[in-house]
This record gives sequence, C-alpha cells and structure tokens, in this order.
Amino acid sequence: MKKVWVIFFISVLFVLIFINGCQMHGSDRSEDEFLKNPPYTPLTDSIHEYPENALLYLKRAELLTKNNQHDIAFKDFKKSWELDPSEQTAFEYVSNLSITGKSDAAVNFLQNCITKFPANEEFKRLLSDAYVQINQPAKALELFNNIIRNDSSDAEAWFEKGRLLEQTRDTINAITSLNKAYMLQPTITYTLELANMYAEKNNARSIQLCDDVINRDSVRELTDPFFIKGIYYSNTKQYDAAIAQFDSCIHRDWKLTDAYIEKGIAFFKQKNYDNALNTFRMAASVTITSPDAYFWIGRCYEAINKKDDAAQYYQKALMLDKDFTEAREALKRVS
Repeated sequence: MKKVWVIFFISVLFVLIFINGCQMHGSDRSEDEFLKNPPYTPLTDSIHEYPENALLYLKRAELLTKNNQHDIAFKDFKKSWELDPSEQTAFEYVSNLSITGKSDAAVNFLQNCITKFPANEEFKRLLSDAYVQINQPAKALELFNNIIRNDSSDAEAWFEKGRLLEQTRDTINAITSLNKAYMLQPTITYTLELANMYAEKNNARSIQLCDDVINRDSVRELTDPFFIKGIYYSNTKQYDAAIAQFDSCIHRDWKLTDAYIEKGIAFFKQKNYDNALNTFRMAASVTITSPDAYFWIGRCYEAINKKDDAAQYYQKALMLDKDFTEAREALKRVS
C-alpha cells in the first residue's frame, strides 16, 4: 500500500513540475509574442538581427517603460547593461529596479555603480534613496555625510541630508542641514523647505523666508509660500492671519484641497463651526476622495452635538482610508 502512495506522490510531483514549466515557458512565449507587436516590432526585428547591440535593448526598454510595461522592460535593461555597462543605462536600469519593487537588487546594483563610476556622486544620492526604501536611514545618512566630508559646499547633499533627518524626526539637525543648503544656494526649493521646518517649530523666520520667495515669484503662481505662512500663523494661534494666507492659496489655485482643510481647521479652532463646515464641504467638493474633508465635517457635526451626522461622515472617511485612526476613534466616540 505504501508503494502505491509513493508512486502516486511522485506522479503528482512530476505533473506539477511539468505544469509549472509549461506556465513559465508560456509566460516567456507570451512576452515574445507581445514584443512582436507594434510599436515594438521594428526594435524586436532589429534585436533578432543584431542580438549583441546593447543600444537596441535600451531603446526597447525605454519604449516599454513609456507604455508602463516595467516588468518586461526589466529584462531589456538587464541585457543592455550586461552588453554595455554605461552610466546612462545604469540610471535607467536602477529606476526600473525601484519601480518594479526590487529594492534589495537596486541597493546591490548601486553599490557596484559607485565602485565602477567613482566620479559620479549621483549614484551615492540614489543609493541613499534606496536605503530609505528598505528602511535603513542610518546608512543613507552615512552616505550624505561622506559626500559632505569630501565637499562641504555640496548644497544638494546638505539639502537631501536635511530632508532625511526631517523624515527621522530629528528636527534640530534637519534645520541645521537645510539652513546650510540655503546659505550655499538659496534656491526657491531650498528656501521653502527651510521655511516649512521653521513654521513647524513656530519660528517667525518662516515668514521672512516665505516673503522672500513671494518677492521672487515674478509670474505670481506659487502657492507654497502662502500655505507655509498659513501653517505658521495657525500654529501660533493667529487664526485670522492664517485664514487670509489660505485664501491667498485658494485664489491662486482653487483646487488646492489642503488649503481648504487648513482654513477650515483655523475656523474650527475659533469655534466658528458654520464657516468651518462650509469650508470643509468645499474641500470635499473639490476632492471627493479626501478622507480628511469628511473627517473634519464629522468633527464639526460632533462639535454641535449632531452625533448621527458626525458618525456618517466618520464612516465616509474610513471608507476612503481604512487606516484613519482618528476617524475610527471618533466614530467610537459618537456611536
């Protein structure tokens, strides 16, 4: 009897291996057929004729990427790199590794690129991003420190280090790094990032930095400096001034949902629930998928003791974001 079961088990195993092999082969065949169709036909024909031409694989990979066929593009980037390991291919290949979720492979690849192209600091910056993706911020920080040690005037390295420290909630050192980047190269990007950090710390220098950006904005289209000023004023309980800044944002971009949300919060903190409710409703009409808008509508109804209405909007917020902890706790509170 045991012999029969052993034979049966082995038979099933071979069948499964055969099916799996067919599926893998079928997958390869389907990709091959896909690449024979437009717009890939000319490149596929050329690759068939010149299989050692790295540039052809790279061009087909770029076309596949343009059409969101990242998994198939991966094979072409890999082949192109194997045939001709150039810097251009390296940048595009590592981008594909990141997009397709191959974070560990991206780290290993970038480490090799740093050795192969030591003069190109960009690979170190990309490696720091890859370390962040795999939740190793300490290694990312070490990379930026090495870049700065070699060139203390590298504004971009100071900026990226500041942003990394901001993500790890090391606010004091983040401000120090961002301020260094700003002093070296006061671009609008660096200025606004520093202003935002100061606003979060209730530091009035945020206003000065934002006004500097507003004065440089000759086309009058930026919303960020007004938004950051609004955050500062709201954080320091100057709610009327905050509302005025958020109105300036909305005047420049009426679809800026966050400006409505923050404006509504300022009204809410003043206990002006009617204006807050109208503002949050406007946010929900601008972006019907905003869980924050529905949550704050719920907060307004809860504040005026309309618990059933509040519950309804907390539920809407949770439908859009099942991990919205505050909405879940609020729903328990009014149920």
